[in-house]
Amino acid sequence: MPRILLLVGLAVGAFTATFGLVKLIQHDATPSGMVWVPGGEFTMGTDSELGWPDEKPAHLVRVGAFWMDETEVTNAQFRAFVEATGYVTTAEKPPDADEILRQLPPTTPAPIKEKLVAGSLVFTPTKGPVFLGDFSQWWKWTPAADWRHPEGPESNLDGKDEHPVVHVSWDDAVAYAQWAGKRLPTEAEWEFAARGGLKGKPYVWGDEKPSDEAIFANLWQGEFPHKNTATDGYERTAPVKTYRPNGYGLYDMAGNVWEWCADWYQRDLYRRRVGKGVVVNPTGPQQSVDPARPFMPQRVQRGGSFLCSDSYCSRYRPSARHGCSPDTGMSHVGFRCVRTPQKR
Repeated sequence: MPRILLLVGLAVGAFTATFGLVKLIQHDATPSGMVWVPGGEFTMGTDSELGWPDEKPAHLVRVGAFWMDETEVTNAQFRAFVEATGYVTTAEKPPDADEILRQLPPTTPAPIKEKLVAGSLVFTPTKGPVFLGDFSQWWKWTPAADWRHPEGPESNLDGKDEHPVVHVSWDDAVAYAQWAGKRLPTEAEWEFAARGGLKGKPYVWGDEKPSDEAIFANLWQGEFPHKNTATDGYERTAPVKTYRPNGYGLYDMAGNVWEWCADWYQRDLYRRRVGKGVVVNPTGPQQSVDPARPFMPQRVQRGGSFLCSDSYCSRYRPSARHGCSPDTGMSHVGFRCVRTPQKR
């Protein structure tokens, strides 16, 4: 849920490498903590009945080669960035009322000033079954929730250095990537990497549907959003590298936390590509376009999270995508970075 929507609710009740040159690129020695993704042509999106409308139609895309973080950025890695730079995340700063109103219909009442305190959105299980069309029932605006306090002010990161950092906005992820000499992946790069060389498979590990007996990723087990059996041992985030990597050696490309991508989100983007042949190194639209949220700019998130459940959204598949406002941090959103190889 976008950060600004819940606040108002409280108030009123370049990547440019060309695939044809990949063989001419002599890449540097493997950067620490990254793996090589060779690039190539693949089918992006899906025509499967499992897919949501914004995943369709499937179409051919070609991406160049790149390095990608083998795991989601961890709390320990993000801490090193903050200690080196003094960076303050979006969740640690009070929301700006003018910015909130710019992203909402003109008639929206201004948020109550006293409600504009630093915080973030924390997943809170409901007491029983609820209507799944209203996600405000399980997302709670929590003052003082941030990357250091993922469940609220009384929580901490003890024993969680190797868990993915959460409560990071798109802006926070970009700031970290720039500091690390990297960038966020395009969503085409992200999907190509997530597939790990598999063709036409619904999941990053292949064809088998996950279950309590076949656990491939950190997903929701039980009845969403009130009963999590945690059969896999984790009610929320899991340490990176807990589950098997995909064919490129990348961990948690399904589940654990959603991952920010560089692209603006456009709901009908794939339909606009029909009849244009192979799309080469797409970097996304020039602006966010989503009729459901016409005033709110959104960036793409990929991969699903520990909250993904077949009874709710099934968005842990490699083709699944959605948009979220760039200033939003949540307890199931993180990121990983990529690096473009140097041409010589």
